[in-house]
Amino acid sequence: MAAAATSLHATAAALHGAVSKSRSAAIPQVATNVRLAAGSTRPGSARARARGGLVAARAAAVKDEAAGSTAGGHEVLMFEALREAMIEEMTLDPTVCMIGEDVGDYGGSYKVSKGLSEMFGDLRVLDTPIAENSFTGMGVGAAMKGLRPVVEGMNMGFLLLAYNQISNNCGMLHYTSGGQFKIPIVIRGPGGVGRQLGAEHSQRLESYFQSIPGLQMVACSTPYNAKGLLKAAIRSENPVVVFEHVLLYNMKEKIPDEDYICCLEEAEMVRPGSQVTILTYSRMRYHVMQAVKTLVNKGYDPEVIDIRSLKPFDLHTIGNSVKKTHRVLIVEECMRTGGIGASLRSAIIDNFWDELDAPPMCLSSQDVPTPYAAPLEDATVVQPLQIVAAIEEICR
Repeated sequence: MAAAATSLHATAAALHGAVSKSRSAAIPQVATNVRLAAGSTRPGSARARARGGLVAARAAAVKDEAAGSTAGGHEVLMFEALREAMIEEMTLDPTVCMIGEDVGDYGGSYKVSKGLSEMFGDLRVLDTPIAENSFTGMGVGAAMKGLRPVVEGMNMGFLLLAYNQISNNCGMLHYTSGGQFKIPIVIRGPGGVGRQLGAEHSQRLESYFQSIPGLQMVACSTPYNAKGLLKAAIRSENPVVVFEHVLLYNMKEKIPDEDYICCLEEAEMVRPGSQVTILTYSRMRYHVMQAVKTLVNKGYDPEVIDIRSLKPFDLHTIGNSVKKTHRVLIVEECMRTGGIGASLRSAIIDNFWDELDAPPMCLSSQDVPTPYAAPLEDATVVQPLQIVAAIEEICR
């Protein structure tokens, strides 16, 4: 890892003289030299990188705009929305770079980085060997030195090989260095149960990473929030893990032409209701909405919230819903034991016990390796009919 980082810095330093003149240009040029980028800042104080409350304020400001601006927006698939986010942030900020397997000329396994190496150069879109622990560690080191790396896991399950870097370094170095280092790194990639990908390629790592101090986690579910969350994660001063579901890359939606971000700590109200709160995220959002059609036909009025922020939870939005409906169902694709749903249910009981008229229920995946056979694979994941049955039981 140290040798790789030294080589990267040495190569970049050699190019320093060739591109240094571009820093003084009136119009910012696209930087392809990551060493030079590490010493530069985002052009223009008005566009300075948003943090914490500023991200939330900006997200709130664009939320109302988005509803009207999508009429003049453009339709994209989710992987295209993520690609747009990368292009916009890398163009705006020369410290943003991308690291991972096949992210260069190949364009990434799901084409999120297609064409980026031609646009920004192979030092800012860095192809790596199959060595997750090493290139994730290099990303942490790059973040310590002033870059904003986006580390792509070809499959999130592979990042278990980098768990030491993510837990002991990525999440803790800001604290253990006494605040001397910030780690503005984004770790993203596909995960979840796909279509017959087998156990090792169907991992849901939310439960693995949620206990790491200093780490934020978000899960995107639509092209709109995928782009907005990734842009906000890149601008954050904290290490952020962005979970993308392998079956959602081809989801299509119209998004605004204007620049926007989504708040990293805010849930999304998908459907207002009055009888029961359904909390979900990622792919299960669509299973829930399928179930809602049946529930509405049966006379139920469920409220659906996409929690999006897996750590920390948006207990303000969740709490307001619980105080209105007094019943809760959590639907997740994560494992039942030690999953996001277990943590969320505990938080609801701790904070809103007096508001509940029924015990909060949680539907999760089975605690088994995901089978390859399609019928067995479906049986391990929560299906819409199970959601309907659970709501009927809660509201009985």
